[in-house]
Amino acid sequence: MSDEGSAKVGSVTWADLSIENADEIRDFYSQVVGWQHVGLDMGGYNDYCMNQPGADKPVVGICHARGVNRGLPAQWVIYITVEDLDKSIAKCVELGGEVVAEPRDMGDQGRYCLIRDPAGVVSGLFETAK
Repeated sequence: MSDEGSAKVGSVTWADLSIENADEIRDFYSQVVGWQHVGLDMGGYNDYCMNQPGADKPVVGICHARGVNRGLPAQWVIYITVEDLDKSIAKCVELGGEVVAEPRDMGDQGRYCLIRDPAGVVSGLFETAK
């Protein structure tokens, strides 16, 4: 996620793309927009943080549709910062949405989950660590 501790509630703080061949699409975006990649070991394969050109700042993730990312739509999924992940999940379900991926910890960064809204759009909810 971007800039730990500075994420404001309601802001889009990250985006991921989960696809079958992350290596190919990683190279596509490197050549088209200039992003540089840093591999993240996922136990037998790499997913990627894509950094701004000439910087160490990751701006998005490009991931293989494996493991916890299996079954995610091949689309950019934005992550929106919320104040309280559990309350936002409950409100999502109450309003006709559903949880696609149960909440997961991200170490000292916080927690996240994926939801599908009533229109069928998948997005992520992210709560920064307190």
